[in-house]
Amino acid sequence: MLRRLYDWTMSLAATRHAEKALAGVSFVESSFFPIPPDVLLIPMVLAERAKWIRYALICTVSSVIGAMLGYLIGAFLFDIVGEPILKLYNAEESFARMQGWYATWGGWGVLFAAITPFPYKVLTIFSGFVGMNLVSFIIVSIIGRGLRFFLVSWLLYHFGAPIRAFIERNLGLLFTLFMVLLIGGFVSVKYLF
Repeated sequence: MLRRLYDWTMSLAATRHAEKALAGVSFVESSFFPIPPDVLLIPMVLAERAKWIRYALICTVSSVIGAMLGYLIGAFLFDIVGEPILKLYNAEESFARMQGWYATWGGWGVLFAAITPFPYKVLTIFSGFVGMNLVSFIIVSIIGRGLRFFLVSWLLYHFGAPIRAFIERNLGLLFTLFMVLLIGGFVSVKYLF
């Protein structure tokens, strides 16, 4: 089943809708969706390595726009939308503990979440909720998301064929590692703060 999903994702990467799907996933992942855009970015760059800059740019721009939606959810719709999203990720306690830390280190937290598997959407919502300076938030988001997506894309461009062969040989192990990182990010929200 994992092989079929991988093959389907690789075939999607070559369709005329791939860039729209990448933009959509990048947008929603920054505000409420749990799956990172890397699941599309990686096969898209592997399928058409010459477009690595374009794909990284699509991810970055869409992700930052999605982050602004998360910020707006935190600032204006926290009770209606933000709180249910936090409950979905079981992050209510961590959210309360983060307030003190965030007053001092908020920009670094956004940068950390933008680059790592840490659930970025939690900090986008939180940034709006606590009223982080919007210009600072956008700048840090551009830097963090840009670093992440351009680095991933460049590595895939530069080492494409061997990476693709490695992924295809170790698909099960890499999927397990991806899930551990994804779940670990959500668990860290609960216990790190």
